[in-house]
Amino acid sequence: MEHFAPHPNVTFEGYYSKFILPSGSSLCLIVCSVHNAESRPHMVSFTYVPVNKDHKIYQRELFPPKGSLTFEAGKDRQSFFLDVKGIGSVKVSPDSTTTYDFSCPEFTFKGITTPNSRVPWSSSTQTPESWLVYLPLPLHWHVHSFASKCEFEMKLAQNSHSNLDERDEKGVATVHQEKNWASSFPSAHIWIQAYPPASDEDEEPWHGFNCAGGQILGMEAYLLGYRNKKAGVEIDFRPPFAVKVLGMSPFLSVKADWASRSFTMSVQDLRQKLDVHAYVERDDWDTFFGLSAPFPDGHRKNFLGESLQAKLDVSVYTRGWIGGMWEKVLDDHFDGAALEFGAGYYPPKGEGADD
Repeated sequence: MEHFAPHPNVTFEGYYSKFILPSGSSLCLIVCSVHNAESRPHMVSFTYVPVNKDHKIYQRELFPPKGSLTFEAGKDRQSFFLDVKGIGSVKVSPDSTTTYDFSCPEFTFKGITTPNSRVPWSSSTQTPESWLVYLPLPLHWHVHSFASKCEFEMKLAQNSHSNLDERDEKGVATVHQEKNWASSFPSAHIWIQAYPPASDEDEEPWHGFNCAGGQILGMEAYLLGYRNKKAGVEIDFRPPFAVKVLGMSPFLSVKADWASRSFTMSVQDLRQKLDVHAYVERDDWDTFFGLSAPFPDGHRKNFLGESLQAKLDVSVYTRGWIGGMWEKVLDDHFDGAALEFGAGYYPPKGEGADD
């Protein structure tokens, strides 16, 4: 819990919640603060992405004035409260139950996660960074729950030009929860998330993938995890294997290509290997939407491009001895994955952003 709780001594911190709604539509809700910035110091970002492609994405990014967002952490670091005056709040209890309570002219969203429905990063570590989380890195990334169940109610502004599916007005969603904190976002980054909602036969989704990384400290580094309960596979990669120094690595190859809206990666250690291909088909390129990103001077508009209509292919390999031949264990595929290009990997950055 302590990684998910507020970090008051950092330059910025932000909380990202991605909901898969009953209709199959998605909601991205972000609460973020650059603590000492004078320009756009705080942000509440709300993006409803209808599953019906004929309906428009509904997005509102609100930038309340300095001092209007407060972080309150419990003494035991097992609970905390985020309060944005006039907009809403997020409350996290010691058992990780999360209460969302937002009500403003642009949208209303109220929800509470089911107690004990949290799906932590892995059985061996509570955070994708593992021991790296304790180093003074310029950026930290924590996944609090791959997928929690959440009862919710939602309304959009009456004059919005987006169609809210009636199935998404009230019901049970699956929510993915994570946060970032430190001094600034990377100069270029990629983020991928795929974890479909649980079926009626499963208490929780049985397979999933999460990845974040990019250019940092003159290197290119990634954190990622793949889960497949039915196949008994749980794989994590992080530096020193998932890192390139001076553009070179014996363990990692990556290509982030905005021109084709695709990202490919091959990463391995001594015994395991993952091949990853995330992409958005050309007919779905218009599903990308811009998001603001935190930098020391405040939030910069349209510095991230994200689609929730990506496809993701993952292949898993193992070998019995170092230097042996790789043997493919399984192939996995996800539809409706999230794929985000940031800053240097997102050429349209800043376009259309006003002051």
